[in-house]
Amino acid sequence: MTKTRTSHSTGKGSTGRSHTSGKRWVSKVKTDSTHPPEGLFTKSAPVIARTLASKKVSPRGPGSGMRMLTYFINRAGKGLSATRRRELERAKELLSERIQAQKKAA
Repeated sequence: MTKTRTSHSTGKGSTGRSHTSGKRWVSKVKTDSTHPPEGLFTKSAPVIARTLASKKVSPRGPGSGMRMLTYFINRAGKGLSATRRRELERAKELLSERIQAQKKAA
């Protein structure tokens, strides 16, 4: 026997706010700060770490760059060669060292 899911809706939005337009605020965001330069993840570990730690790519600091790198590695999955994965993991180590140094300085 299969179970079916039913949704329990009260007919109202979760916040009770009504949207006057059908568009979401996300579509208006024009920042390019969370997009690393094209081809970055094919470069050497020191270049990747330095670029992802820069304010231009990661305005909130190297922690943001670390999240981008981890996301890329996770999304690439089995498609990464062993050598490329090693290089990206090395970039994570370098970025982690930079984060630790920044925490000690603060």
